[in-house]
Amino acid sequence: MASGILLLDKPVELTSNAALGRAKRVLGIRKAGHSGTLDPMASGLLVLCFGEATKVSGFLLDAAKAYSAEATLGIVTDSEDAEGEVIAEHPVPALDRDAINKVLERFRGDIEQVPPMHSALKQGGKRLYELARKGETVERPARAVTIHKLELTGMDLPRFTLDVECSKGTYIRSLVRDIGEKLGCGAHLSALRRTFSAPFDLKNAIGLSDLESLAPEEATALLLPPDQALVHLPEIHLDSIQATRIGHGQRLAAVDHPGAGLVRLYGPDGFIGIGQTDGHGHLKPKRLFG
Repeated sequence: MASGILLLDKPVELTSNAALGRAKRVLGIRKAGHSGTLDPMASGLLVLCFGEATKVSGFLLDAAKAYSAEATLGIVTDSEDAEGEVIAEHPVPALDRDAINKVLERFRGDIEQVPPMHSALKQGGKRLYELARKGETVERPARAVTIHKLELTGMDLPRFTLDVECSKGTYIRSLVRDIGEKLGCGAHLSALRRTFSAPFDLKNAIGLSDLESLAPEEATALLLPPDQALVHLPEIHLDSIQATRIGHGQRLAAVDHPGAGLVRLYGPDGFIGIGQTDGHGHLKPKRLFG
Protein backbone atom coordinates (compact mmCIF):
# COMPACT_ATOMS: atom_id res chain seq x y z
CA MET A 1 0.00 0.00 0.00
CA ALA A 2 1.26 3.47 -0.88
CA SER A 3 2.15 5.86 1.94
CA GLY A 4 2.93 9.54 2.10
CA ILE A 5 1.77 13.08 2.70
CA LEU A 6 -0.56 14.96 0.38
CA LEU A 7 -0.80 18.74 0.46
CA LEU A 8 -4.38 19.64 -0.41
CA ASP A 9 -5.85 23.07 -1.09
CA LYS A 10 -9.21 22.58 0.62
CA PRO A 11 -12.12 24.53 -0.87
CA VAL A 12 -14.63 26.44 1.25
CA GLU A 13 -17.95 24.91 2.34
CA LEU A 14 -16.35 21.52 2.88
CA THR A 15 -15.33 19.91 6.18
CA SER A 16 -11.79 18.63 6.57
CA ASN A 17 -13.12 15.09 7.00
CA ALA A 18 -15.15 15.35 3.79
CA ALA A 19 -12.08 16.58 1.90
CA LEU A 20 -10.05 13.70 3.33
CA GLY A 21 -12.73 11.22 2.28
CA ARG A 22 -12.70 12.44 -1.30
CA ALA A 23 -8.90 12.29 -1.42
CA LYS A 24 -9.00 8.73 -0.06
CA ARG A 25 -11.32 7.68 -2.88
CA VAL A 26 -8.95 9.08 -5.50
CA LEU A 27 -5.88 7.41 -4.00
CA GLY A 28 -7.59 4.20 -2.99
CA ILE A 29 -5.89 4.24 0.43
CA ARG A 30 -8.12 3.51 3.41
CA LYS A 31 -5.74 4.39 6.27
CA ALA A 32 -5.56 8.19 6.37
CA GLY A 33 -5.85 11.25 8.58
CA HIS A 34 -5.37 14.99 8.51
CA SER A 35 -3.28 17.29 10.64
CA GLY A 36 -4.87 20.54 11.77
CA THR A 37 -8.57 20.83 10.98
CA LEU A 38 -9.89 23.66 8.81
CA ASP A 39 -13.45 24.87 9.40
CA PRO A 40 -15.87 24.57 6.42
CA MET A 41 -15.73 28.34 5.83
CA ALA A 42 -11.92 28.22 5.59
CA SER A 43 -9.88 27.24 2.56
CA GLY A 44 -6.24 26.49 2.00
CA LEU A 45 -3.57 24.08 3.11
CA LEU A 46 -4.77 20.81 4.60
CA VAL A 47 -2.01 18.29 5.27
CA LEU A 48 -3.27 14.74 4.66
CA CYS A 49 -1.34 11.66 5.79
CA PHE A 50 -1.83 8.24 4.16
CA GLY A 51 -0.72 4.76 5.17
CA GLU A 52 2.46 4.68 7.24
CA ALA A 53 2.64 8.49 7.08
CA THR A 54 -0.26 8.70 9.56
CA LYS A 55 2.42 8.04 12.19
CA VAL A 56 3.76 11.58 11.73
CA SER A 57 0.38 13.34 11.95
CA GLY A 58 0.71 13.84 15.70
CA PHE A 59 4.04 15.60 15.20
CA LEU A 60 2.38 18.06 12.80
CA LEU A 61 -0.32 19.19 15.24
CA ASP A 62 2.18 21.43 17.03
CA ALA A 63 3.30 23.10 13.81
CA ALA A 64 3.33 26.87 13.43
CA LYS A 65 0.78 28.09 10.90
CA ALA A 66 0.09 31.10 8.71
CA TYR A 67 -3.17 32.51 7.38
CA SER A 68 -4.68 35.20 5.24
CA ALA A 69 -7.73 36.44 7.13
CA GLU A 70 -10.57 38.85 6.38
CA ALA A 71 -12.28 40.68 9.25
CA THR A 72 -15.62 42.45 9.01
CA LEU A 73 -16.08 45.26 11.50
CA GLY A 74 -19.31 46.24 13.22
CA ILE A 75 -20.95 42.81 13.23
CA VAL A 76 -20.45 40.35 16.10
CA THR A 77 -21.52 36.69 15.77
CA ASP A 78 -21.90 33.95 18.36
CA SER A 79 -19.31 31.78 16.64
CA GLU A 80 -16.95 34.71 15.99
CA ASP A 81 -17.03 33.92 12.26
CA ALA A 82 -19.37 34.23 9.28
CA GLU A 83 -21.09 30.91 10.03
CA GLY A 84 -22.62 32.15 13.29
CA GLU A 85 -25.73 34.09 14.23
CA VAL A 86 -25.42 37.87 14.50
CA ILE A 87 -25.65 38.85 18.17
CA ALA A 88 -24.67 42.53 17.98
CA GLU A 89 -24.17 45.32 15.46
CA HIS A 90 -22.25 48.53 16.05
CA PRO A 91 -21.41 51.57 13.91
CA VAL A 92 -17.94 51.43 12.41
CA PRO A 93 -15.84 54.51 13.21
CA ALA A 94 -13.85 56.35 10.55
CA LEU A 95 -10.67 54.32 10.86
CA ASP A 96 -7.50 54.72 8.85
CA ARG A 97 -4.56 52.35 8.44
CA ASP A 98 -2.62 54.01 11.25
CA ALA A 99 -5.48 53.49 13.71
CA ILE A 100 -5.77 49.81 12.84
CA ASN A 101 -2.00 49.27 12.91
CA LYS A 102 -1.82 50.86 16.34
CA VAL A 103 -4.28 48.26 17.64
CA LEU A 104 -2.54 45.40 15.81
CA GLU A 105 0.69 46.24 17.63
CA ARG A 106 -0.97 45.15 20.88
CA PHE A 107 -1.50 41.64 19.50
CA ARG A 108 2.00 40.87 18.27
CA GLY A 109 4.24 38.55 20.27
CA ASP A 110 3.10 36.55 23.29
CA ILE A 111 -0.55 37.19 24.12
CA GLU A 112 -3.36 35.65 26.17
CA GLN A 113 -6.38 34.47 24.20
CA VAL A 114 -9.78 33.25 25.39
CA PRO A 115 -10.81 30.42 23.02
CA PRO A 116 -14.24 30.63 21.35
CA MET A 117 -17.29 28.76 22.65
CA HIS A 118 -17.66 27.20 19.21
CA SER A 119 -14.52 25.09 19.49
CA ALA A 120 -13.59 21.47 20.11
CA LEU A 121 -11.89 22.18 23.44
CA LYS A 122 -13.26 20.23 26.37
CA GLN A 123 -14.52 21.63 29.65
CA GLY A 124 -16.15 19.46 32.26
CA GLY A 125 -15.85 16.50 29.91
CA LYS A 126 -17.88 18.15 27.15
CA ARG A 127 -16.85 19.88 23.95
CA LEU A 128 -17.40 23.63 24.08
CA TYR A 129 -19.32 23.56 20.81
CA GLU A 130 -21.75 21.05 22.33
CA LEU A 131 -22.51 23.51 25.12
CA ALA A 132 -22.73 26.39 22.66
CA ARG A 133 -25.34 24.52 20.59
CA LYS A 134 -27.49 24.34 23.73
CA GLY A 135 -27.16 28.07 24.17
CA GLU A 136 -24.79 27.70 27.13
CA THR A 137 -21.77 29.90 27.72
CA VAL A 138 -19.08 28.98 30.24
CA GLU A 139 -15.98 30.72 31.49
CA ARG A 140 -12.93 29.71 29.46
CA PRO A 141 -9.46 30.24 30.85
CA ALA A 142 -7.20 32.35 28.67
CA ARG A 143 -4.40 30.50 26.93
CA ALA A 144 -0.94 31.70 25.98
CA VAL A 145 -0.29 31.87 22.23
CA THR A 146 2.30 33.63 20.12
CA ILE A 147 1.57 35.87 17.13
CA HIS A 148 4.82 35.88 15.17
CA LYS A 149 3.50 38.15 12.42
CA LEU A 150 0.40 40.32 12.12
CA GLU A 151 0.23 42.62 9.12
CA LEU A 152 -2.56 44.71 7.64
CA THR A 153 -2.63 43.81 3.95
CA GLY A 154 -5.80 45.50 2.75
CA MET A 155 -8.59 47.79 3.89
CA ASP A 156 -12.01 48.56 2.46
CA LEU A 157 -14.17 49.33 5.49
CA PRO A 158 -16.00 47.67 7.05
CA ARG A 159 -13.57 44.94 5.95
CA PHE A 160 -9.83 44.62 6.24
CA THR A 161 -7.40 41.77 5.59
CA LEU A 162 -4.52 40.44 7.63
CA ASP A 163 -1.55 38.14 7.20
CA VAL A 164 -1.04 36.13 10.39
CA GLU A 165 1.76 33.79 11.44
CA CYS A 166 1.08 32.12 14.77
CA SER A 167 1.83 29.30 17.16
CA LYS A 168 -0.25 26.18 17.61
CA GLY A 169 -3.54 26.63 19.41
CA THR A 170 -4.19 30.13 18.06
CA TYR A 171 -7.78 30.86 17.07
CA ILE A 172 -7.87 33.43 14.27
CA ARG A 173 -11.58 33.94 15.01
CA SER A 174 -10.75 34.99 18.54
CA LEU A 175 -7.89 37.18 17.37
CA VAL A 176 -10.27 39.06 15.06
CA ARG A 177 -12.86 39.25 17.86
CA ASP A 178 -10.35 40.86 20.20
CA ILE A 179 -9.04 43.28 17.56
CA GLY A 180 -12.64 44.35 16.85
CA GLU A 181 -13.25 44.99 20.53
CA LYS A 182 -10.14 47.18 20.78
CA LEU A 183 -11.29 49.12 17.71
CA GLY A 184 -14.53 49.82 19.56
CA CYS A 185 -17.02 48.29 17.15
CA GLY A 186 -16.59 44.53 17.31
CA ALA A 187 -15.75 42.25 14.40
CA HIS A 188 -16.05 38.72 13.09
CA LEU A 189 -13.88 36.57 10.86
CA SER A 190 -15.49 36.67 7.42
CA ALA A 191 -12.91 34.67 5.41
CA LEU A 192 -9.87 32.56 6.18
CA ARG A 193 -7.23 30.85 4.07
CA ARG A 194 -4.38 28.80 5.53
CA THR A 195 -1.18 29.49 3.62
CA PHE A 196 1.39 27.56 5.66
CA SER A 197 1.58 24.69 8.15
CA ALA A 198 5.20 24.04 9.06
CA PRO A 199 7.08 22.85 7.17
CA PHE A 200 4.60 22.88 4.24
CA ASP A 201 3.48 25.77 2.01
CA LEU A 202 0.17 26.23 0.22
CA LYS A 203 1.97 26.95 -3.06
CA ASN A 204 2.88 23.25 -3.23
CA ALA A 205 -0.70 22.03 -2.66
CA ILE A 206 -3.15 20.66 -5.22
CA GLY A 207 -6.79 21.69 -5.45
CA LEU A 208 -9.42 19.06 -4.77
CA SER A 209 -10.99 19.27 -8.22
CA ASP A 210 -7.55 18.92 -9.83
CA LEU A 211 -6.81 15.92 -7.62
CA GLU A 212 -10.09 14.27 -8.58
CA SER A 213 -9.23 14.63 -12.27
CA LEU A 214 -6.15 12.43 -11.84
CA ALA A 215 -5.81 8.69 -12.20
CA PRO A 216 -4.89 6.89 -8.94
CA GLU A 217 -1.29 6.37 -10.01
CA GLU A 218 -0.93 10.07 -10.91
CA ALA A 219 -2.34 11.09 -7.52
CA THR A 220 -0.05 8.61 -5.74
CA ALA A 221 2.94 10.24 -7.42
CA LEU A 222 2.10 13.46 -5.55
CA LEU A 223 2.64 11.86 -2.13
CA LEU A 224 5.61 13.21 -0.19
CA PRO A 225 7.75 10.89 1.95
CA PRO A 226 6.87 10.96 5.68
CA ASP A 227 10.22 12.34 6.78
CA GLN A 228 9.49 15.63 5.00
CA ALA A 229 7.17 16.40 7.93
CA LEU A 230 10.11 16.05 10.31
CA VAL A 231 12.77 18.26 8.77
CA HIS A 232 12.91 20.27 12.00
CA LEU A 233 14.40 17.22 13.76
CA PRO A 234 18.12 16.41 13.60
CA GLU A 235 19.00 13.22 11.76
CA ILE A 236 21.09 10.21 12.68
CA HIS A 237 22.40 7.72 10.13
CA LEU A 238 22.75 4.11 11.27
CA ASP A 239 24.66 1.23 9.78
CA SER A 240 22.85 -1.97 8.84
CA ILE A 241 23.45 -3.65 12.22
CA GLN A 242 22.27 -0.62 14.18
CA ALA A 243 19.24 -0.23 11.92
CA THR A 244 18.30 -3.89 12.44
CA ARG A 245 18.60 -3.57 16.22
CA ILE A 246 16.50 -0.41 16.28
CA GLY A 247 13.97 -2.17 14.06
CA HIS A 248 13.68 -4.87 16.73
CA GLY A 249 12.99 -2.22 19.37
CA GLN A 250 16.43 -2.38 20.97
CA ARG A 251 18.24 0.53 22.60
CA LEU A 252 21.60 1.58 21.21
CA ALA A 253 24.59 2.90 23.13
CA ALA A 254 27.59 4.96 22.03
CA VAL A 255 25.60 6.83 19.39
CA ASP A 256 27.42 9.90 18.10
CA HIS A 257 24.81 12.56 18.84
CA PRO A 258 25.40 15.18 21.57
CA GLY A 259 21.86 16.41 22.23
CA ALA A 260 18.77 14.98 23.88
CA GLY A 261 15.42 14.77 22.10
CA LEU A 262 13.67 13.39 19.06
CA VAL A 263 15.67 12.58 15.92
CA ARG A 264 15.05 11.23 12.41
CA LEU A 265 16.58 7.81 11.87
CA TYR A 266 18.03 6.63 8.57
CA GLY A 267 19.43 3.23 7.70
CA PRO A 268 21.28 2.12 4.56
CA ASP A 269 17.95 1.95 2.71
CA GLY A 270 16.63 5.33 3.85
CA PHE A 271 14.24 6.66 6.48
CA ILE A 272 13.24 4.13 9.13
CA GLY A 273 11.56 6.18 11.85
CA ILE A 274 11.81 8.49 14.81
CA GLY A 275 14.15 7.91 17.74
CA GLN A 276 14.91 9.57 21.02
CA THR A 277 18.35 10.36 22.41
CA ASP A 278 19.17 11.06 26.05
CA GLY A 279 22.21 13.30 25.54
CA HIS A 280 24.54 10.58 26.87
CA GLY A 281 25.02 8.53 23.73
CA HIS A 282 21.91 6.38 24.09
CA LEU A 283 19.25 6.04 21.41
CA LYS A 284 15.89 4.27 21.57
CA PRO A 285 13.18 3.86 18.93
CA LYS A 286 10.14 6.10 19.32
CA ARG A 287 8.07 5.47 16.17
CA LEU A 288 9.20 3.09 13.42
CA PHE A 289 8.06 2.98 9.81
CA GLY A 290 7.62 -0.05 7.61
